[in-house]
Amino acid sequence: MAALPVKEEILAALREGEVNVQGQFLSGSNYTFMAEVVHEGQEFIAVYKPVRGEQPLWDFPSGTLSKREVAAYLLSEALGWELVPPTVFRRKLPLGPGSLQVYVEHNADYHYFNFEESDRLRLHPVVVFDLLINNADRKGSHIIKDEDGHLWLIDHGVCFHDEDKLRTVIWDFAGERVPEALMEDVRALTERIEAREALYEQMLDWLAPREVNAIAARGRRLLATCRFPHPGGAHRPYPWPPV
Repeated sequence: MAALPVKEEILAALREGEVNVQGQFLSGSNYTFMAEVVHEGQEFIAVYKPVRGEQPLWDFPSGTLSKREVAAYLLSEALGWELVPPTVFRRKLPLGPGSLQVYVEHNADYHYFNFEESDRLRLHPVVVFDLLINNADRKGSHIIKDEDGHLWLIDHGVCFHDEDKLRTVIWDFAGERVPEALMEDVRALTERIEAREALYEQMLDWLAPREVNAIAARGRRLLATCRFPHPGGAHRPYPWPPV
């Protein structure tokens, strides 16, 4: 496959390009499709998650999971961490409104549970990100490594609930101090949301006000301790299945 265009070109293609469904990903509880995106001479593959393919959940509002994919991308960009592949929401797509995320080529057999130690040590921002978005489903296969060695995070449909829902397989750093550089980014993000800057308004396009405010509240809790949490609380701290 040819190298992907730069981020701005990818986003433009995702927003404006011709989208053709090529097939379906059979794993997962929601309908997810592989689509070809064609725009101004560029072609690449994207992951398409139509709203009408979402399975109802008792604790998340219906029809919001694909929008949470976009919110995760925006938060990753606001932090400057580049963890989530470019993602947009489009209303006119072959199977109806949904999210489009550029597909990242990767080895599906290489994931968190068989990461080399050098890759495990790169997971600090992943853990902080999941704390901020309140990720209820960080499976081992939701962290992928591209051909250039960059780690990417995928599948963020069940995130951003205002109640504690954190479920993750990554508890490697429990009790350790969060690196200061990451804490500075968390502080800046939290203050931007609290000040209701443009980012706050952007997030309201995809989340309920209480969910956006909860991001800042989680940021404040982390700033108060500056430590990675331990698993515990009133709910199961691990996703199922874990891979």
